[in-house]
Amino acid sequence: MSTFVDLQLACEFDNLPSEEQFQQWASLVLDELKPDSELTIRIADEHESQTLNHSYRGKDKPTNVLSFEFDAPPGVELPLVGDLIICPQVVYGEALEQEKTFHDHFAHMVVHGCLHLLGYDHINEHDAQIMEALEKKFLASINISDPYRDDEC
Repeated sequence: MSTFVDLQLACEFDNLPSEEQFQQWASLVLDELKPDSELTIRIADEHESQTLNHSYRGKDKPTNVLSFEFDAPPGVELPLVGDLIICPQVVYGEALEQEKTFHDHFAHMVVHGCLHLLGYDHINEHDAQIMEALEKKFLASINISDPYRDDEC
């Protein structure tokens, strides 16, 4: 694999995906769209997620995934694309609410976050259609059904 994932477990949660699963999910996106890249995935509790979400997005609540794109200083070439901060408590609650499996929803959050790190967004309808089509394609390649069947991310 040409993608390297640095997994940081900053909190405990039952039935977290394995390091291999995180690697596989990130590689779906990055091996195709940005080969030979690195990213950090940090599994954070609700307090850390809420603090970061408030500081960087002005939203005072925990969230499923935050993406922090790495912006290298001029003249510095690094394969790092950025960091994903994922809150398993939020992902678990959403999975229950949306009637998805915990690991399938986690896979979606990793794919979604990696696309954000590569500059994709869903602020307007056109961009959302492009990003969602990519998410569906990557997830379908590992037999995960359409994550947008009844909900919005």
